[in-house]
Amino acid sequence: MKDPIAMTDSKPHPSANVVVRHVDRTPVELVDQLAPIGTATVHEAIGRRGFLGPHLRPIQQGVRIAGNAVTALCHPGDNLMIHAAVELCQEGDLLVVANTAPSNHGMFGDLLAGSLMARGVRGLVIDAGVRDTSDLRRMGFPVWSQYVSCQGTVKASPGSVNVPVMLGQQVVRPGDVVCCDDDGVVIVARDEAAWALEQSNNRLAKEEATRRRLEAGELGLDMYGLRAKLEELGVVWVDHL
Repeated sequence: MKDPIAMTDSKPHPSANVVVRHVDRTPVELVDQLAPIGTATVHEAIGRRGFLGPHLRPIQQGVRIAGNAVTALCHPGDNLMIHAAVELCQEGDLLVVANTAPSNHGMFGDLLAGSLMARGVRGLVIDAGVRDTSDLRRMGFPVWSQYVSCQGTVKASPGSVNVPVMLGQQVVRPGDVVCCDDDGVVIVARDEAAWALEQSNNRLAKEEATRRRLEAGELGLDMYGLRAKLEELGVVWVDHL
């Protein structure tokens, strides 16, 4: 008997392996305005939330992007669901891959990258390994991964596509904004994107004013009131020991 989930568009049981075809995405004009701001500023602007953690590092430098999350939930050492996710990706998306348990396999390489690039996908975030990193850099396909590993995978285990996944301590939902640069990866919830953009622009203006004061020679020690703070904490200035 065929799997009833494959035969109907009705809501599947929560424990089932499922590929969700249609998700609500963040308007691309909001995504594109968040992209150049930078993860550090966005992270601070939205209340120091959304950071996926320092374990996800870029395999390249100098890339700053954002995209709509398409998610894939895989089993360790098995990239079958990445292949399933490619079909559902579209222009402006960013693929986010999570695993049901720790994996250091090279689950993604240049062949999959070429397939994603053909669909207009902007990059990959994965909590496992990638390989063919030199080729990926040459192709201009940006990746943030936990490992770099030449060890390959199988294609045998069912998983899910476009369901909420957990990376680090952060839930990533399909259609959330994924902001990536040299400092890491920050997630902005789809329903907070417009607010996050406003808050980030406000912080940019504040940072620019601060930058001008620091470059003019003013000390952060005084500008932020840190001298008084140190005195309250019992720190004293002496001329000599």
